[in-house]
Amino acid sequence: MANLTKYEMETVVNYNAREQTATVYTRDKSVMRRLDRLVADYPDSYRLLRQTDIDKTYSMPKSFVTYRKPRAVSNEQRE
Repeated sequence: MANLTKYEMETVVNYNAREQTATVYTRDKSVMRRLDRLVADYPDSYRLLRQTDIDKTYSMPKSFVTYRKPRAVSNEQRE
């Protein structure tokens, strides 16, 4: 695998309102490992669509893409 800069290790999540699936394109090895594990554990939900030497593209249900609000941490928890 080619050595990519941090800037080149991008991940792009793409979906639209009509389709029920999202595609995830990534060049980040840690994201690939995580998604490869999900493909192996949940083949009915996660699929590897294509790959090259430097990137992979996955498919998954759009409902699995989440947005979260920041976690509030108190001063006691920080210590």
